[in-house]
Amino acid sequence: MIKRQELQQTNRIVGSTRWIALTAVLITMFFSAMDQTVVATAMPVIVGDLKGLNYYAWVYTAYAMASAVTVPIYGKLSDVYGRKPFYIIGLFLFMVGSAVSGQAHSMLELIAARGFQGIGAGAMLSMPRATIGDIFTPRERGKWMGLITGVFGLASIIGPFLGGWITTSFGWRWVFYINLPFAALALLLVWISLPWVRSDLQASPDVVGSVALVAGLTPILLGFTWGGSQYDWGSWQEILLFASGGLILCGFALWEYKAENPIIMLSLFSNPTFLSTVIVGLLVSMGLFGSLMFLPLFVQGVIGLTALGSGVVVTPMMGAFVVASLISGLIITRTGKYKLLAHIAALVMALGMFLLTLFQPTTGYGEVVRDMIVLGLGVGALMPLLNVVAQNIFPYKIMGMVNSTQQFVISLGGVIAIPILGSVVADTFQNELSQNLPAVLRIALERIPPSARTSIVDPEGLTTAATQNSIKPMFYVFGHQAQFIYHEFINALHIALTTAIVDVFRIGLAFALAAFLGTFLLREIRLKKEEYFEQE
Repeated sequence: MIKRQELQQTNRIVGSTRWIALTAVLITMFFSAMDQTVVATAMPVIVGDLKGLNYYAWVYTAYAMASAVTVPIYGKLSDVYGRKPFYIIGLFLFMVGSAVSGQAHSMLELIAARGFQGIGAGAMLSMPRATIGDIFTPRERGKWMGLITGVFGLASIIGPFLGGWITTSFGWRWVFYINLPFAALALLLVWISLPWVRSDLQASPDVVGSVALVAGLTPILLGFTWGGSQYDWGSWQEILLFASGGLILCGFALWEYKAENPIIMLSLFSNPTFLSTVIVGLLVSMGLFGSLMFLPLFVQGVIGLTALGSGVVVTPMMGAFVVASLISGLIITRTGKYKLLAHIAALVMALGMFLLTLFQPTTGYGEVVRDMIVLGLGVGALMPLLNVVAQNIFPYKIMGMVNSTQQFVISLGGVIAIPILGSVVADTFQNELSQNLPAVLRIALERIPPSARTSIVDPEGLTTAATQNSIKPMFYVFGHQAQFIYHEFINALHIALTTAIVDVFRIGLAFALAAFLGTFLLREIRLKKEEYFEQE
């Protein structure tokens, strides 16, 4: 067992094998970062196969919530017991979750498997930067931290395209199976090369806080998912879900104030500048997920592209995100200021969301790419800025807690928003489809046998061009009018799907405008040229 006081000796012991360890770190970082965007482009196909449009968003929510909550737990445990055992545990859980996800035969099975996969992903997301500190000297770390950032950006760019290609070429199940050989390789490299570094400091994870947070969020997320569909918003079931979740979260907040190692450091929120970065980041996160999660549904279900084409549409946005992040960082470094840049970036993001709200059933591929690039430029310039602002106002000794608390709270924006937006899409889609069916079509559909009619009017199975084409033979019973009636039905379907997704984009626009107003809460504190170490 090697302690941190012996870290310099550790580097000599590891020697050339540290490059193997670095490879393992980069592989795990790449696949954990890419997993969300890979799955996003496959989701319309998955829904078309497994049905369950109401649970569309929970495929992301289960993964995101499990990984978000376990990140700080893994981090604290690895400080005490070393990175190696938790890398191994995380990779193993991620592999099991991936294999079970690929075997899922219902949306509920897939959601459960994704939650299990997210528990493993928490380790893969939490420890790469700390591991770089374990195997490289302080002078060497800067360039390798930059490489990790580059790998994260590359994963975001490649993910949508890769997910689309895999889904089109091999089927959606291989989106999950593809993780297995690479995770197995990373597991072998970690076992061979990663040093077992631990600290003399003793720190216990905030298990009670973690459990309370999940227990409080889950009924609230279920309330947003089921509200208006399975239960009326004013029903006792909905009231019970929101009330129980709220009470548990209040208990969570009280616990965190006295916890020795809290999962969220609540005292940080007394700083108005830090609070403003969290508010803006939370709003950006909530708005962004509407475009990322539901854009493939529009591209595949309305425009009619394949999953591969859907991935190609999302990729330019992520490329714009990376470019804007680099430019934003250079501007901040050169000028030492950020407030004006925050205003501009938030406005560009709002412009991108506004352009998305203009989508029509006739919107073309080029318009979608253009709008996604605009959105990516705004978000890419704004999000890294918020982290820099937070780091600038606190002493170095609590920098890790500052970063993890800010990132954790911001990530909750997506966890909270996704089921809400998913519920909006599912409810609006079904309501609009029934309202947009022409009268002649309603009468004509009565001539179809009940078993076939169920397949036609089931919106959950008609989320891609392929599934829409598959029902065409069912209209042959209408004789010479078959082609006309089929096109009328598909037109009503496209209108309903577009309306549902545009409603989500309008909610995203509201979040984006709120984020722009939130940038005015940021205080212009000139960035320090030297690190601030608080005196004990």
